Amino acid sequence: MLNYLLIAVLVSALVLIYSFFIGRKVLSYPAGNEKMQKISKAIAAGSDAYLKRQFLTILFPLVLIFIVLAFFFGIYPALAFVFGALLSALVGYFGMYIAVRGNVRAAQAATKSTADALNVSFKGGLITGLALIGFGLLGISLIFLLTYNLFASKIYSTLTHEFISFLTLMLTSFGLGANLIALFMRVGGGIYTKAADVGADLVGKVEKNIPEDDPKNPAVIADNVGDNVGDCAGMAADVFESYTVSIIAAIILGAIAYGQIGTVLPIMLYIVGIVASLLGTFFVKLKTEEENPTNALFRGFFISIIFAAILAAGVIYLLVPNEFFKVFLTVLIGLITTGIIAFLTDYFTGTSYSPVKEIYQASTTGAGTNIITGIGIGLKSSVVMAIVISLAIFLGYIIDGFYGIALVGVGILLLTGFLMAMDTFGPIADNAGGISEMANMGKEVQARLAKLDALGNTTKALTKGFAIGSAALAATSLFSTYISEVNLEFINIANPLVFIGILLGASVPFLFSSLTMLSVGRAAYEIVKEVREQFKDGLIMAGKKEPNYAKCVDISTQAAIKELLFPAVLALGSPILIGFLLGPEALGGFLAGAISSGFLMAVFMANTGAAWDNAKKLIEHEGKKGTEMHKAAVVGDTVGDPFKDTSGPAINPLLKVVNIVSILIGGLLVLSYAKSLILCC
Repeated sequence: MLNYLLIAVLVSALVLIYSFFIGRKVLSYPAGNEKMQKISKAIAAGSDAYLKRQFLTILFPLVLIFIVLAFFFGIYPALAFVFGALLSALVGYFGMYIAVRGNVRAAQAATKSTADALNVSFKGGLITGLALIGFGLLGISLIFLLTYNLFASKIYSTLTHEFISFLTLMLTSFGLGANLIALFMRVGGGIYTKAADVGADLVGKVEKNIPEDDPKNPAVIADNVGDNVGDCAGMAADVFESYTVSIIAAIILGAIAYGQIGTVLPIMLYIVGIVASLLGTFFVKLKTEEENPTNALFRGFFISIIFAAILAAGVIYLLVPNEFFKVFLTVLIGLITTGIIAFLTDYFTGTSYSPVKEIYQASTTGAGTNIITGIGIGLKSSVVMAIVISLAIFLGYIIDGFYGIALVGVGILLLTGFLMAMDTFGPIADNAGGISEMANMGKEVQARLAKLDALGNTTKALTKGFAIGSAALAATSLFSTYISEVNLEFINIANPLVFIGILLGASVPFLFSSLTMLSVGRAAYEIVKEVREQFKDGLIMAGKKEPNYAKCVDISTQAAIKELLFPAVLALGSPILIGFLLGPEALGGFLAGAISSGFLMAVFMANTGAAWDNAKKLIEHEGKKGTEMHKAAVVGDTVGDPFKDTSGPAINPLLKVVNIVSILIGGLLVLSYAKSLILCC
């Protein structure tokens, strides 16, 4: 076991070193003229300032949770919690740091060719992917090594059951730290980005009929900052916790299924995924300037899947030759599921397929029909995705029980490095397009970057689908771990308390989404008021006065920080309240309800928002900006913005936080419930 863990530490260190050199390479590219650099520095300054304020705001609740964990479970789990939070924050920060400095370099590269702009944007995104998988594997391996050494040094008993229990406690504490930071960054970043985006669109596009990134719009810098704190930092932290939580569940369930080899197998599979992701990046190149950039990205993605399958087969055969077919099938199901999620997300949100074209057509009769059609398509997509994930869970379970489900989740997350590179590529290309427009770089450059921006919308939607699918598998695996932790053989839904738990669990994602949507609405209201006020005297539109960008940045920042804490309190407090009031079986029902409704709502919101966005982009691509049809689509896109970038994605960490908290309190819950039964008798 020790040798495998040391290999994982070495590989993760090499990945982080490689990411450092890629980052140096990206920062060495030309950064354009003085005007471009000024715009880029304003975006970077706003992004850095927001994250610093966010980290200061969440410091107190993190310290409070550290004290609670240390009191109830000891200092080591409390330190594991801090370690998970620290790594999650670092992943989000590093991903954003390169993105806000790579955008201007991608814009400058577009003066040469689309291929050069694609190269810079993708390499900038690759930093996030490498940091995520490097820190994720390093964190899990070091926590595992610490636990192993504690037992080896006789601080704790070397009994297998006690080792697994303590390993479960350490890993879930680490996962709680990663999940909480992801929740804060997802909620805060999502509120920030969509408040600025909605405010900029409603006044700039609809009322003033100016382009999305027109420098006359006072909210344009805040909008570009939001792309980074939401789509870069927020998404990176979100997928980081999915990445770590999935391996945590697989390690815990693997220890029960196969002993020591079952705990290290998921770690070795993640190493396979790292290698496959890196190999795939070498195929992300345009063959000709006329080739669609989509082909280059997806070529690399599907080649990564092939490499991952081949390499995984070799590792599985070496580690568990007697169980080769069983284990390999579960991992293969995960990889295939990733491909299916990519296809379905592209189908329901891409401009080439009928769902988005249907929204496009509905826009001809106004905003009402645009919104009705978008909601209908989003609802349909959630059912299709539910069938795919259900099938993956079912196949994993019949092949290898709960451990099979966990390995399907590992299979889905094997290519996290590549997928995160595709995701962060999106906001880099988006910001590059904004810089080119604000700096008046010419129509040819803007056309090249517009192609990459449109592709970025697809890759961001794909990654959201991937994140939601992996979150569902991770939550299911954690649910299985909770069932084992509290020794429940079954959950009796005929029990009124359990049924109440299911209903309340199903309601939590609705309340959570309500809170985040209303937060965006309140913040956007303030942005709209400010932008209208600045436009009021007509001097900005006449080119006689500079917009006050800093004011809109400050409004978005304050609104996001103000609305940050209550959703986290809901995620942390609801399972504790249900567990101690209604008991462990009712809490199991609560988790089942939350996972079911949360998954469906997350898919619905993410796909609906992306479809509305791409329907608007399709109209713009056809040169119909400023028409009534375009205005209708802008309204739909405005509604969809908080759907796809705030509430929908934030449900992912919500589901895992409630599951991890339930696992942590499982032992205390059983003891408390047993005492209450004795007292009643």
